[in-house]
Amino acid sequence: MSRLGTAYLRAIQAVGRRLPYGTNVFERSWDVLVVLDGCRADLLAAVADDYDFLPEVGSLRSVGSASSEWLQNTFVGHPETERTVMVTGNTWTDRYLDADSFAALDEVWKYAWDDDHGTVPPDAITDRAIVHTRESRPERLVAHYMQPHHPFVPDPLDGDDGLIRAGSHSNTGNPWVALRQNQVSTDRVWDAYRANLAYVLNEVESLCENVDGRVAITADHGNLFGEWGLYGHPMETPVPALITVPWATIAASDRQTRTPTLQPPESLPVSRVYGDDTESEQLAALGYRE
Repeated sequence: MSRLGTAYLRAIQAVGRRLPYGTNVFERSWDVLVVLDGCRADLLAAVADDYDFLPEVGSLRSVGSASSEWLQNTFVGHPETERTVMVTGNTWTDRYLDADSFAALDEVWKYAWDDDHGTVPPDAITDRAIVHTRESRPERLVAHYMQPHHPFVPDPLDGDDGLIRAGSHSNTGNPWVALRQNQVSTDRVWDAYRANLAYVLNEVESLCENVDGRVAITADHGNLFGEWGLYGHPMETPVPALITVPWATIAASDRQTRTPTLQPPESLPVSRVYGDDTESEQLAALGYRE
């Protein structure tokens, strides 16, 4: 981004830091909250007719324009958190959330990461959410899927390096940088983004067949495709197209169509990242691994 572009974004963010915006999801009625990471409201509405289980898609304004901001503004210090189980593929939880504040925090990204695709596959989130609803029957459960956030698994884009498992979360090689630099067309990114949503919705449908209660489908934030001259999902940027997220509710019942198999490698909360090459090298250097 040019110096002028950076100054422009910082000016918007300076305003965003001073504006309380959005509706906390705890102000809505739900038993199971499905979070589709980075899903625009208009994207989910565009595909709703393709899925019998999806009702009419409404919208609400998010309390954050990026995952880290949404996590902090939704959960930190909120009394409902202690009655909530969270199953998540989003790596920002390790930095911003306290496991002791939840009934359970299941950070699936720590043990079910797909190195080939650079993300957490949606079936892992579905499996763990079903296990928690059947075994502990929490008052509320959040299932935070990483799709349709890039990488776009069914239709990958050249130059998309996926997500970083720990640290800064997004690689510099991502669709939003490519769009801003005119390295790829808007239509190409939108089609891949939509295909990634279809990929995760198959799992959301399976989840709705294997839990009881009111399921709400939403997102932490959307993505900008050039609105206000911006791309992706910068923090503290209350641009309507970015913070307008879907809201759809479904009356679900557990039809026992799925038997989950995924289990964490240790009791919750999972204490470390499993299968991480950097961690393995560090442990080996300390003499804990050969």
